[in-house]
Amino acid sequence: MSLPKTLAEDVARNLVMVARLIDEDPEEAYAYARIALRLASRVAAVREAAGFAAYATQKYAEALAEFRASRRMTGSVDLWPVMADCERGLGRPERAMAMAGEPEVQKLDKAGQVEMRLVAAGARRDMGQIDAAIVTLQSPELASNSVQSWTPRLRYAYADALLEAGREDEAREWFGKALEADKDGSTDASDRLAALDGVEFVDVLGDDESAEADAADAAAPGGPDRENDVRDDADLDDGEDEDDQDGSSDGSVKA
Repeated sequence: MSLPKTLAEDVARNLVMVARLIDEDPEEAYAYARIALRLASRVAAVREAAGFAAYATQKYAEALAEFRASRRMTGSVDLWPVMADCERGLGRPERAMAMAGEPEVQKLDKAGQVEMRLVAAGARRDMGQIDAAIVTLQSPELASNSVQSWTPRLRYAYADALLEAGREDEAREWFGKALEADKDGSTDASDRLAALDGVEFVDVLGDDESAEADAADAAAPGGPDRENDVRDDADLDDGEDEDDQDGSSDGSVKA
């Protein structure tokens, strides 16, 4: 579906903000997604973005509805794993397991199939079937020495399941393998390994030193109190500006 140029630009700006904020500020990303949805609810990409924004804020029923709408518009199966995970979020792991056995899974690319395997294993754990979860994660992708985008998360999920099953030595080995593959720090495998090895992280700046540093900051000219005063003044100015702009159109990007 094509949109008039001005409307398309408004929608695009809001979608850019969703993508930019969804990891660091999901609630704000959700607000932008709602604006885009109000402007262009018949665009599949908008419904998908709204779904991911709702998913990021744990609004699983809303996310599932948006993902289903996007799938109806495009006919794509790409969203199948995240739709199944929404079922888990809604407390329906058995539905997620049923989706893992549907023909749509065979139409997914390799990354999508691995994602579906992760969701299915999570559903097994939700149902208290930890041994079945471990078996679900055992796959050629897990055994492969090739590192792909999904490798750290797959190895991490396997290690975590092993640990829950009481297989600590194996869990330590797989957390190590997850860390080895995790160049971007997408998991906390290093922290989990440290915990298994009994390593405790302590604040090198003692409590007394922290208190002294705080006292020095407060006594300095333009210290914390002055900083708060400036921020309050700026907030007041912003509020006045917003009052002046109440007549702005609905299609503008959320500020």
